[in-house]
Amino acid sequence: MNEVHIHLVVNHLPIVGLLIGLLVLLTGSILKKPEVKITALGIFVFSALASIAAFYSGEGAEEIVEEIPGISETLINAHKESAELFFTVILILGGISLITMFLEINKFKFAKYGFVLVFVLSFASVIIAENVGTTGGEIRHSEIRNDANLIQIHSDDDDDEDDD
Repeated sequence: MNEVHIHLVVNHLPIVGLLIGLLVLLTGSILKKPEVKITALGIFVFSALASIAAFYSGEGAEEIVEEIPGISETLINAHKESAELFFTVILILGGISLITMFLEINKFKFAKYGFVLVFVLSFASVIIAENVGTTGGEIRHSEIRNDANLIQIHSDDDDDEDDD
């Protein structure tokens, strides 16, 4: 198992966890159930931790994938930039979630402001996560991308020239 395999396994965890966490947070808020909201915070912390594995395995996966003929450097760079932003935002979300969890468990009245901040950050994270997922998928899935203006690292023609 190489870093591409690891990246493919773990890259979905932060995105799916984020979506589940947001749904759990909304449910807990609507039902006014602190336990459910705390569960959402735990899911956000898990998602932030999973993003560490996804981000750092992506660095190694890049080194392997860019050697594959037909892979676009443009798409890799777009995904990398999007992933860096998502990584930063989800780590902040995880940290704020942890602080809010502490405040809620210890019954601090201003924990409600933490939940507002968590909701805003989680919603923003979902928007960024959609871009990360799409740009990552476009690297290998030609059916979801627009091939205009792509700079390929290797082309099939390069292999033919090496044979001469």
